[in-house]
Amino acid sequence: MGWDGKVMRRALQRFQEDRRQREERLEERREKIFARQPRLREIDRELRATMSRIIATALRRGTDPRPAVELLKAENLSLQKEKRELLEQMGLPEDCLEEKPACPLCGDSGYRNGAVCRCLRQYYAREQQRELSRMLDLRGQSFETFSLDWYSEECDPALGISARENMDWVYRTCRRYAGQFGPESGSLLLTGDPGLGKTFLSAAIAREVSGEGWSVVYDTAGHIFESFEAKKFGREEGEDSDVGRILRCDLLILDDLGTEMTTAFVQSALYQIINGRLLERRATILSTNLRLEELGRRYSPQIASRLEGEYQILPFFGEDIRKLKKEQE
Repeated sequence: MGWDGKVMRRALQRFQEDRRQREERLEERREKIFARQPRLREIDRELRATMSRIIATALRRGTDPRPAVELLKAENLSLQKEKRELLEQMGLPEDCLEEKPACPLCGDSGYRNGAVCRCLRQYYAREQQRELSRMLDLRGQSFETFSLDWYSEECDPALGISARENMDWVYRTCRRYAGQFGPESGSLLLTGDPGLGKTFLSAAIAREVSGEGWSVVYDTAGHIFESFEAKKFGREEGEDSDVGRILRCDLLILDDLGTEMTTAFVQSALYQIINGRLLERRATILSTNLRLEELGRRYSPQIASRLEGEYQILPFFGEDIRKLKKEQE
């Protein structure tokens, strides 16, 4: 999984802040209990001091400290019994003074067996969606809110299928792609006139894939090519640069391809993105108003060939939904 460095740092900050707040709440709870029953503070200090001494001795000798801890429990049975009785008299559970990690798998470290733990992945997913929400309407644009009602049921004679039948297939393909996303998912080319739902379904995919913890970068073609230009002239460096994120993320969604000013540099950058990500088996979704043959003329036959041979092409056709909605207002 290709973690986005910028997003992971923000996730770690929130993760650590939540852990710090839990520790503060525990300390506040302990102080309130000690204030009600000062003897519990004395017992707690005695138990902690004895444990530290025994463990330190075991470590100095190079032995396993666990037998020492068990010995400690046996030696301090009277203190532990008194502690339980005092807490019981106060109507409190016997472990109310102890720190209990929110995640039992990693003990709130965020990492387990050398990998990112499930708990930190959840923080990452939330930060990833905050990042995407800056450019996409993840709340409004989802598979659940997508409607086929805007697409005509009349069969297109030239295509032998109606816009609604076609979009039903496109919708189901996108939903299956998002639901089964992984390293072998492949790439998609969303092509068709403006206002037919390409960005909507791209947002729905981004919402679901990022929610599972995969790194997703969404941006317009114009801004992505500007990032490559900035890197070329040394204005942006490092692994967490925009270009680094574009090339390494699990899923790249490049929107509005063809609206930018096409130059030799843009053609080269686009080929680098498409070819590089294919070689590294990283998924890409391209969204464009241009048809495949127009992409070949605008960029290069080599790019068109890679798209035709390696991408699943999803054609969009019908009436402009934005115009239809405006007419109904």
